[in-house]
Amino acid sequence: MYFYKDSFVEKTDRMISPDDRGYYFGDGIYEVFRIYHGKVYEQEAHLVRLVRSAKDVRIELPYSLEQIREIITTLVKKSRISEGTLYMQITRGEAPRAHSFPQNGKPVMTAYCTDVPRPTDAMDNGIRAISQDDIRWLRCDLKTLNLLPNVLSKQAAVDHGVQEVVLHRGGIVTECSASNLMMVKNQILHTHPANHLILHGITRMVVLRLAHALKLEVREEPFTLEDLYQADEAFITGTTVEITPLVEIDNKPIGSGIPGTITKQLQQQFERTFSK
Repeated sequence: MYFYKDSFVEKTDRMISPDDRGYYFGDGIYEVFRIYHGKVYEQEAHLVRLVRSAKDVRIELPYSLEQIREIITTLVKKSRISEGTLYMQITRGEAPRAHSFPQNGKPVMTAYCTDVPRPTDAMDNGIRAISQDDIRWLRCDLKTLNLLPNVLSKQAAVDHGVQEVVLHRGGIVTECSASNLMMVKNQILHTHPANHLILHGITRMVVLRLAHALKLEVREEPFTLEDLYQADEAFITGTTVEITPLVEIDNKPIGSGIPGTITKQLQQQFERTFSK
């Protein structure tokens, strides 16, 4: 079941115009919501970020927030999804191809739900990564459709037989191709500050909240790739990956090469935030 152009339709009935600016310019924004036990997780935080992205790229939301909430509720109910994700994107709409904004453009929203199981194996055993230069634009805090650099990085991970790519700018670690990154050194949690160089992840936000509740010292400061090599623990965070340990980077084990104690504590606390 899809929501598209004011209606709930089957996937086969959805027709995207080749004149949609999201198609030929990537001129749009998106959000991915997690569904646990049939309920949307941290919905309001996602909507706050959606509004911010729309404002900064100057796309007017096609519906009020109350209407968007109703669309989300109806879509989850109609899709009968218990564990999965809800994808939502808003483009600037259909218009003849020209770089400047169309004068009478009408933004178009698409949303749908998908069954996505929790990544329990990766969370139990950890994942491996390689590092790469961060070649993305300088507004990574906006959740836009322009994801080709992320796609190329993720494919590089696949090509190297690992699961993620750790991105860095001049040796300063930012985040990963599709997730935020945190590391632990001497019982201190480190992560890049939430500025324009990383996405302000919703799961990242929850994890920092949990870390403070556990009385962990948190430092939102830049750290280097060399610091990451020497970390005691590391993990990625994201809507679909939750808290997944990073146990190896560039063929070097992180810490003992297995998921660490603090990572496991945060995983346990995170699961309590959505358990029945």
